[in-house]
Amino acid sequence: MAPILFHLFAFLTVAAAVGVVANKNAVNAAMCLLLCLVGVAGLFVQLDAYLLAFLLLLVYAGAIVALFLFIIMLLDMQGRPAWGFQKLATLASLVALGLLLAGLGSFVARGQLEAPNPNATEGVGAALKPYAYQLFTTYLLPVQVMGFLLLIAMLGVIVLSRKVDRPEDTP
Repeated sequence: MAPILFHLFAFLTVAAAVGVVANKNAVNAAMCLLLCLVGVAGLFVQLDAYLLAFLLLLVYAGAIVALFLFIIMLLDMQGRPAWGFQKLATLASLVALGLLLAGLGSFVARGQLEAPNPNATEGVGAALKPYAYQLFTTYLLPVQVMGFLLLIAMLGVIVLSRKVDRPEDTP
């Protein structure tokens, strides 16, 4: 099952990354970026890096993509209209239906899922202390610099997006 999930998440990540680059509409590109980040988080989960996957979804997918969308809508950027949206939506719904049926078929064929042994798992916060120590000692300056750069970028976008009323030159 793990190789299938790896290939699924890898394909999702690559396809969404291509969608980010290929989209002319900025909102659609930001949504493809969100899907790309979800695919990378899925790959992190397969590597048993649950904290990194959660932080990726929380910080980047939740906050940064929302900030991108806010800036895009603040600037009122317009791209080309989407081509064949009805056909694409129909195709996507057929693919989703096929995946749902395949998942249900796999579940019926294998039977019930086994409950995990609670004695065999580690404590939830067992590996968080090294992350916190590294974040607040070694990587404190880069985190602060990135936060400052994001603040400057947001202020720059707000200043650039202001509509300035210029008096028309009448000869």
